[in-house]
Amino acid sequence: QVQLVESGGGLVQAGGSLRLSCAASGRTVSSYAMGWFRQAPGKEREFVATARRSGGYTYYADSVKGRFTISRDNAKNTVYLQMNTLKPEDTAVYYCAADIMGRPLGYRLADYDYWGQGTQVTVSS
Repeated sequence: QVQLVESGGGLVQAGGSLRLSCAASGRTVSSYAMGWFRQAPGKEREFVATARRSGGYTYYADSVKGRFTISRDNAKNTVYLQMNTLKPEDTAVYYCAADIMGRPLGYRLADYDYWGQGTQVTVSS
């Protein structure tokens, strides 16, 4: 069993930065692939970023590439999402997720086994 708790969300002006954290318990984050997704009001949950289990491979949605960075701190059993140059369209609830099976993709909701409760990010214009 894996428990995930996100934090770090809040209200920020356009152009600003936030760093989201996802603290994991139950197993170490180095054991599995991690992902971040987001869901805006009235929209489906969408992929943001993933850090795969092996090789340190990371992958980003086109909408955030170059602005967001996913990283791990295995000693703290935590995964981060550094978000820079935020835009109003980044406003959403952000969720972290764990893939304990090591699936080859990582950009689909079905690729993940455990989810956090989400943290709200609001970007004002």
